[in-house]
Amino acid sequence: MWPEPEKTEKLLADAKVGDAAAVNRLLDRHRAAVHRMVRMRLDQKILRRVDVSDVVQDVLVEANRRLHDYLQNPGMSFHLWIRQITQDRIIDAHRRHRGSAKRSVDREQVMAPQGEDQSSIILAAQLCDPALTPAAAATQREMARQVEQAITQLGESDYEIVVMRHYEQLSNQEVAQALGLTEPAASMRYLRAIRRLRSLLGDARD
Repeated sequence: MWPEPEKTEKLLADAKVGDAAAVNRLLDRHRAAVHRMVRMRLDQKILRRVDVSDVVQDVLVEANRRLHDYLQNPGMSFHLWIRQITQDRIIDAHRRHRGSAKRSVDREQVMAPQGEDQSSIILAAQLCDPALTPAAAATQREMARQVEQAITQLGESDYEIVVMRHYEQLSNQEVAQALGLTEPAASMRYLRAIRRLRSLLGDARD
């Protein structure tokens, strides 16, 4: 989901020495990933009233405003940093339009918006039947639907780590950093979430 880091590092180095064009390329390079994250995580009811592109633009404007400070002291990778800004803008949108307390995600949202990626199908294959062939497209879609439904039944911490690993495609190291956990703790949380997800899927088939 997030751009490969090698080119990002070069753009960051150029931006640090005052290359304005590099700043523009850096932010534009992350626009699609930010758009996907906003669309995936923003409450479906809010999506009917808020233009995703407006939220994305707010994220990029804020990132541009704070970029100098980041370049002076980058405490995390750039994509985790801009992801954090994106998360804050999503929370702000939820508060403005629903008056809700801070929460990471909303249970009513579609986990993998149709046409954007194959995250649900890939996860379904891993959990249900890794040997399923591409020819079984209808079966794949049904399995993906079951997985998405099961994910909405997870507790919030389990839900969040599954989304981060499989829909945002963050590594265990990146999840640990984003959540303020050690890598072993993040790994254990993920494994527990997957076990619970498998259990929910088993219950759904009984």
